[in-house]
Amino acid sequence: MIIAERFFHNGGWVEIFVLSFYSGFLAYKMSNQKNTAKWRMYSWLLFSIVFYGQLTLGLLGFEKFLLTGSLHVPVPAIILAGPIYRFEFAIMPILFLSTIILSGPSWCSHLCYFGGIDNVFSNSKKYPIQIPIKNKIKWKYSFLAIIIAFTILLRIVNIPPIYAAGAGIALGIIGLLIMAILSSKRKKMIHCTVFCPIGTLVMYLKFINPFRIKINSSCTSCMLCAKHCKYDALNKEDIESGKPGLTCTYCGDCITTCKFSSIEYKFPGLTAINSRLLYIIITVSLHATFLGLGMI
Repeated sequence: MIIAERFFHNGGWVEIFVLSFYSGFLAYKMSNQKNTAKWRMYSWLLFSIVFYGQLTLGLLGFEKFLLTGSLHVPVPAIILAGPIYRFEFAIMPILFLSTIILSGPSWCSHLCYFGGIDNVFSNSKKYPIQIPIKNKIKWKYSFLAIIIAFTILLRIVNIPPIYAAGAGIALGIIGLLIMAILSSKRKKMIHCTVFCPIGTLVMYLKFINPFRIKINSSCTSCMLCAKHCKYDALNKEDIESGKPGLTCTYCGDCITTCKFSSIEYKFPGLTAINSRLLYIIITVSLHATFLGLGMI
């Protein structure tokens, strides 16, 4: 699975060394609370560039860049829809579930190849007045149900795989349009927070992991963190409850912006500082590992 090994003998060891150095450098940069949001964006964008770069090479006929030797439609919804349509498990759900077990919802804030693009579209140095996304949970359930039902229908009527793949590509194009139109306007990750069915699964699956984000008693409800939350998880009612909303992905951007250190990571038996460092180390390690794979 280490991609360099496919090109020259012992290339995997060289790649492991390079990725280890890279992950150590990235973890060091992200450990500085003031720089976490910036380096998260840099590393996530790099991840998307590498992923879709490999897709391009795969389409050009260089199959060594592919994980299985056959193309996977690079849209997060296919992680769910693909196995339903084929009635078989696959490598992408395994990779996805492994991130949930190890670092909770980091897939949706550090590792998703599609989410890195949404993150760029929603990025802005000037944050708008906080306007909550209305009925986002209902929208999430609706899109999840529609995609599952549509996929089952494709299987029942025995639609050929080429047309099913076309439907997946169309879904990806719709997602890109949502990013370009809505995410860029609202400065929130509308695709990831509202439309993506994988994000809906993460919303609940993340609780099998012991990491949490909490808001402590020093919070003054200044709402500055809400303006920096791209996942619409820090609205007034969330802050008053002492924890972010269900759509929180533990990205940590809010911790960077809080002037009173009121928002913190929690892990059983660890202080808030060490909990945050542990989360960064695990998540960065996953990020570097996935960079080393033939991913498509």
